[in-house]
Amino acid sequence: MQDLIDYCDLDRGEIEAIAEHEHLPMAIAAELSEMLLCTPDGVCQLHAMIIENMQHALEAGQNQRVLDLMQTYEHLQRTHPLPTRH
Repeated sequence: MQDLIDYCDLDRGEIEAIAEHEHLPMAIAAELSEMLLCTPDGVCQLHAMIIENMQHALEAGQNQRVLDLMQTYEHLQRTHPLPTRH
């Protein structure tokens, strides 16, 4: 699994967030992440997935999970910012 994560342009937390959001195994989430990074709409979907995960964790009272997802989202914003629309 570590080899697969090393191959991806996202970190483990981001791939875990995709797996959680889409109810997928990590390996498939890693493949999906690479596909999503290929288009501006895909990058937007990645951002939305993590935000939705944060909302669900907040609603469930999972404060530590919210904090973890916030760090994951901050990393995603730095490495794959939302595309600008012209």
